[in-house]
Amino acid sequence: MILGRYLSREILSSTLMVLVGFLALFGFFDLFEELEQIGQGGYQLVDALTRVVLATPSHIYELLPIAVLIGAIWALAMFAHHAEFTAMRAAGLGRGQALRALLGLGLLFVLATAVFGEVLAPPAERLAQRLRLRAMGAGLAAEFRSGVWVKDTVRDANGALLRIRFVNVARVLPDASLQDLRVYEFDQAFRLRELLLARRGQYDPDGQWQLEDVVETRVSADPGASGVPISGLTAGGAGASQGAATTTVRRSTAVWQSGLDPAIVSVLLVQAERMSAIDLFRYVQHLRENRQQVGRYEIALWKKIVYPFASLVMLALALPFGYLQVRSGGIALKVFSGIMLGVGFHFLNGLASHLGLLNTWPAWLAALLPSALALLLALGLLAWVDRAG
Repeated sequence: MILGRYLSREILSSTLMVLVGFLALFGFFDLFEELEQIGQGGYQLVDALTRVVLATPSHIYELLPIAVLIGAIWALAMFAHHAEFTAMRAAGLGRGQALRALLGLGLLFVLATAVFGEVLAPPAERLAQRLRLRAMGAGLAAEFRSGVWVKDTVRDANGALLRIRFVNVARVLPDASLQDLRVYEFDQAFRLRELLLARRGQYDPDGQWQLEDVVETRVSADPGASGVPISGLTAGGAGASQGAATTTVRRSTAVWQSGLDPAIVSVLLVQAERMSAIDLFRYVQHLRENRQQVGRYEIALWKKIVYPFASLVMLALALPFGYLQVRSGGIALKVFSGIMLGVGFHFLNGLASHLGLLNTWPAWLAALLPSALALLLALGLLAWVDRAG
């Protein structure tokens, strides 16, 4: 359909123009923020510029639906201003046909949003964090002064619980290796059975952690026993001193078996909202297996699934502006209305996540609510302009 292709082409060009403007604005803000870090360690201007460039895919993912809304309103307002949309309607372009004409363009935006959110943004964000940490000569510590805390469980082939571990890492280095590792290991009755200390841990291709400068303290179930190794460590050099109920073993190197891997550890380097859906799914599964709270990450996972379709909703929300005549408001007013709607959708998207966490809503509801409300508003505006016309 010629009219549909013309309409799609103009909306696409307007959306790209708005998106470039947004990226320039956000890039300036990012650079201004990064300039404050210059001089820390080896962090230089080139590192700040690299960080800004690598943040671009994440910004495109977050801003594309809003750019679609504003760009579509701009294009439709220009059509109305030049009476082109009136001519299209006279040529037989009804509301249903207009929606169908925009469906193909909307699916293109959905695909683009998904590609940036799943394929490009997560690795770019991880690379940016690692380059920044490496340039500063620093690692990542969690919100606690003691570092990062992670729960890990060990089960047998039948899924029965064998051991419970609480892993404390002082720093996560940019290459996902661990520094100053502490592992507190408990049995099924939550009795401390082992304390493992290591200066550094590196994940090898065989799926195991190679630990350096290891001190392993085993607590015997029987005070008179000599202590039984239960962690599956493989020694690389040893010396031991035994007390009444504990045995301490020092090793230069050791192999540590754990369900944790660099993919899970890298979660600590990237915000949940900027992870891929696959990584989020794996991490949610890990948290569930360890009976930990999954609310924040489950909501982020559902948002990853739902958010790309927001572009379709934004196109439907923009369509009523094409039916408003110039006397109903100038182009500037329509574009301003689109900006306000886009900003409102952006804030509502974040607010719904926080409300979902506070009120323990189902994750799918917290993720779907903003788009559902925007779709209801779009249908309401279409019904209003239909009656007004």
